[in-house]
Amino acid sequence: MDLGQIIPQLPDVTQYAIPFFIIAMLAELAWLKLTHATDKAGFETRDTLTSLLMGTGNVVTGMIFGVVSYSVLLSLWQFRLFDLGLHWWVFLAAFLLDDLRYYWYHRIAHRVRWVWAEHVNHHSSQHYNLSTALRQSWTGLFTGMFILQTPLVLLGLHPAVIAFTFGFNLVYQFWIHTEAIGKMPRWFEFVFNTPSHHRVHHATNPRYLDANYAGVLIIWDRMFGTFVEELEEDMPRYGIVKNIGTFNPFKVAFHEWISMFRDASQQGLTIGQRLGYLFMPPGWSHDGSRKRSEELKVDFVRRHPDQAGMPGLPVAVGPDEGKRSLVPGE
Repeated sequence: MDLGQIIPQLPDVTQYAIPFFIIAMLAELAWLKLTHATDKAGFETRDTLTSLLMGTGNVVTGMIFGVVSYSVLLSLWQFRLFDLGLHWWVFLAAFLLDDLRYYWYHRIAHRVRWVWAEHVNHHSSQHYNLSTALRQSWTGLFTGMFILQTPLVLLGLHPAVIAFTFGFNLVYQFWIHTEAIGKMPRWFEFVFNTPSHHRVHHATNPRYLDANYAGVLIIWDRMFGTFVEELEEDMPRYGIVKNIGTFNPFKVAFHEWISMFRDASQQGLTIGQRLGYLFMPPGWSHDGSRKRSEELKVDFVRRHPDQAGMPGLPVAVGPDEGKRSLVPGE
């Protein structure tokens, strides 16, 4: 089918999944109450309400601003190398390639503060349940990360096809935000992202920082060296390294943007230092007064030398390891 002159009308998968989200959250809460595990799961009404409001805001901002990113991708469609059409294998290829694209977006979001500013809200809850999955960004457009989808468009995947298949990716990721499910069968844990793998991703334990970025397929993390397994002896602690302590959805949505620009506008900084506050990893500071995930891991190994070389942790800690350059590029 030639898509050169038409725009495919494909459904929004996430909208159809809303009833499932609601039923699943109620079922999770009922199950945890029946098993007397709600205290462990840390359900808190205000926290859950904040997550629901963040999800609602994400839908609203997506309707308002999503047209911008979609229009940019649609404008690039005219420069495509191929027109792959709407065959079944095209949808499968779109799903796999966009899942790989999501892995790299997600990895960048944890390593570049500009993108972390919009993603951090998803990690801001200190609880981990299905409502946490709905705690989504209001400012994703402003990072410009939709540009990572341009190679897929230029290869011949229509933006509507990419949006459609990514809907399945988002729906899949919903169910992995729970403590009600332990580990899945071994083969499933090897190939797919699971609640166990994603609990690691949301954890602030030093060994778990910057790990398990996958959307659907955990094989990307295994391939690119970012996979860390959940350990019973070090169960995940959720939130962010410096928790914000608020249930105000506006503060959750914008607190890191405000902090980032405040840091970058300090008096007496060089241009490199100002750019560092925008684009270096979270925790970077021009005077070394803060700690990135690398330093947190080093500190942990210094306190627990028997853990050196364990997944997610450095092999050894020298006297100067963990010290940072104060200016980007030094």
